[in-house]
Amino acid sequence: MAESEIEKHLSERSALLEQEKTSRHDYAFQQKMPPVAKTAATIISNIRKTEMETFWTKPVSTTRHQDLKEAMFPGMSFALSRDRMTKTSLWKIISAMPKGCLLHAHMEAMIDIDWLIDQALELPGFFISSPGALAPGECTKWLEPFNFHYRPGTSQDKAAGVNIWEAGYSPNQFVPVIDAARTYPGGVAAFKAWAISRMTINEEEALEHHHGIADIWKKFQSCFGSIAGLFFTEPIFRRCIPRLLQQLHEDGIRYVELRLALSLGQPFYRDGSATPETDFDYFLQCFQEEVNTYMSSRQGAGFWGARLIWTAIRAFDDESIKDSMTQCMNLKEAYPSVIAGFDFVGQEDMGRPLIDLLPLCKWFESQCTERNLQIPFFFHAGECLGDGDSTDGNLVDAILLNSRRIGHGFSLYKHPLLIDLVKKKKILIEICPISHEVLRLTSNILMHPMPALQSRGVPVSLNNDDPAVLGYGRNGLSHDFYQVLAAFENTGLAGIATMAEDSIRWAAFEDEGEYEWLRGLEGAGTGLKPSHVAEWRAEFEKWCEWIVKEFGSEDLVLRN
Repeated sequence: MAESEIEKHLSERSALLEQEKTSRHDYAFQQKMPPVAKTAATIISNIRKTEMETFWTKPVSTTRHQDLKEAMFPGMSFALSRDRMTKTSLWKIISAMPKGCLLHAHMEAMIDIDWLIDQALELPGFFISSPGALAPGECTKWLEPFNFHYRPGTSQDKAAGVNIWEAGYSPNQFVPVIDAARTYPGGVAAFKAWAISRMTINEEEALEHHHGIADIWKKFQSCFGSIAGLFFTEPIFRRCIPRLLQQLHEDGIRYVELRLALSLGQPFYRDGSATPETDFDYFLQCFQEEVNTYMSSRQGAGFWGARLIWTAIRAFDDESIKDSMTQCMNLKEAYPSVIAGFDFVGQEDMGRPLIDLLPLCKWFESQCTERNLQIPFFFHAGECLGDGDSTDGNLVDAILLNSRRIGHGFSLYKHPLLIDLVKKKKILIEICPISHEVLRLTSNILMHPMPALQSRGVPVSLNNDDPAVLGYGRNGLSHDFYQVLAAFENTGLAGIATMAEDSIRWAAFEDEGEYEWLRGLEGAGTGLKPSHVAEWRAEFEKWCEWIVKEFGSEDLVLRN
């Protein structure tokens, strides 16, 4: 081949690559990065490259049956890489990153399970029950349900000598949690380990992708039943909120929108009362009080706030969903600053599709208009592997119903027309990469379709979904940001920074009509977004300066 032909090929290649970059979600951000950010981006790129080539590789075993846990490669399964990634320089950098807002998280699945159990062991009035005697050991997995109960003042005499781990246990009899822990083989520590294994998805389950999505969702959903008896009690709930907000704040998150299904008929028990609240008025009062207290505290300085996205179970019948919607509107009137929007939750493949729920959605919209309430939709849609089935079709209906954001949107990459509509209507996709892996939509981060969306200019935010149940081991977004940065070379500093900034632009800090919402997305208007974006950009630049100062010399060593 003549040299001129090679030069022509290289020139055309370079031009194509540059042209392709102009369509990416982070192109605009990259063009306006300050010099210190460009230097930090180079440092991060070099550190990432070195760690991918050294820290995340292992010589191929000469044994015939290599232990799976010894296999090591960049982008390997989260269940196997979680603890290892925290030993890297890239992790130190990501941990200190200002991450903007967390827009997709289910509140009761964000509270550390071991901490919840500690509260039940420490506070008086907590019991445990089961339809039958429970078998100790992790091998039982989630086959035998059990529930926690808050019954302050209930006599423990009837439970004297009752052992929930033995065949003589009477079905559904209440046993004090502390007694169940003491009688567990191995004692309290062993009981905690057993309970945690039953209320979280463990490493083995996270890796058993051959069992499919329906199987892991059975375990996933079973965790919430046990969590509810602890979470929906005032003495634990009031402790949860400041602890959760502080964990997020320490991880660089300034604001959070928490999804919560308050339409389950789940009672909420006041401190010291065995009579439950069922309308959730007092629950929202507790939430608002604890958020306000945290934000006015020294620890909460600089935190922007927390709101709830009301959720109804998509598998429920029309009457139940309508009741939930009515309750949502009533409480929106009582606590306008708490409720940010509405959504449906539950496994999409097994629940009712949005087309089936369309009459209810239209009724809800009309009622909100009549009552002058701003409760926009933030729908889950496309959290599936299907292509053209009813679950995949939820994406179309979410777009047509003017959902301001779409939760997960995993199957969106298959639909070029819908991608164009999402961009035109300025809808952000709430991506939860680790959740998608653990819940068996993808076997590891390298196979995630997120880059296919970002390369087309679709706005994306990173989210942790259900960290306590999914086995994160800590709250926040550092794991998700690390996974994405480490896996995809095209992401880089500009990519993760764009996702953080977009999480602020698409946050529902306050009630806004459609016009004000769209103005806020463009950085205009009189709302909170412009000032929050400006504050984040100042933090981002300081973070970049820190990277250059702390890792510049290390980067120089790596390059030499």
